[in-house]
Amino acid sequence: MRENLTLAKLKEGKATLGCWLTIGSPVVAAIMARCGFDWLIIDTEHGSVGYDSMLVCVHEILATNTTPIVRVAWNDAALIKRALDAGAMGILVPMVMNSEEAKRAVDAAKFPPKGARSVGGFVAQIFHGEDYPSKANEQILVAVQIEHIDAVKRAKEICSVDGVDVVFIGPNDLAASIGLIGKPFRENPQWQSAVQKVLEIANEMGKAAGLQCGTVEEGKERLKQGFRFLAVSSDARLLHQSLCQLVEEFQSSEVGN
Repeated sequence: MRENLTLAKLKEGKATLGCWLTIGSPVVAAIMARCGFDWLIIDTEHGSVGYDSMLVCVHEILATNTTPIVRVAWNDAALIKRALDAGAMGILVPMVMNSEEAKRAVDAAKFPPKGARSVGGFVAQIFHGEDYPSKANEQILVAVQIEHIDAVKRAKEICSVDGVDVVFIGPNDLAASIGLIGKPFRENPQWQSAVQKVLEIANEMGKAAGLQCGTVEEGKERLKQGFRFLAVSSDARLLHQSLCQLVEEFQSSEVGN
């Protein structure tokens, strides 16, 4: 089976950089996979991504050294199985609130005896090799999202679950859980304190802490703080920002005047 290069870097204590795929275009996935990211999250929770587009996006990314990871819509064994059987090399599970839910995610992602994942998914074997059933447990990355203030309080028990590789902070839902929905929150002391607590516990427990960053500048700062699984923006946001900037620059120029 091919090596999960992102997981290998994390086990060496190194930081990794990724981005969000929300549009669901295999062409966009192919382009972004050739930009040097360590990993890409195919977002089937909030993104415009159905099963068929997720399947092709995974395969486009597998043609490169970038790691395809699927954010499933919920902590559901069937959704996790479908993503991994399609060839994804990792899962991101939203709104994990405690150790029991974290273990449920791990069990769904790992074959026996480490978990309860059903054995099948011939497509994954085609892309990863005939030894996939015996090797997948070592190469599948499991990331769970801590994105509620109550989960922050249980961060240590979540990080204690064997098989969890990354605890990823969902900034928006975390903000919403402390009453900051629809408001600027990144400078809010309570939000910052919650983020710092998860980071410290993750580092203490030997897990990689992750965060979705709004800008490159924030990503650099989070890297200095000790985050090792950092996402910056998304395909849709980057496209929107770039096009708006292009139009603004053109309209503000002297061309045609």
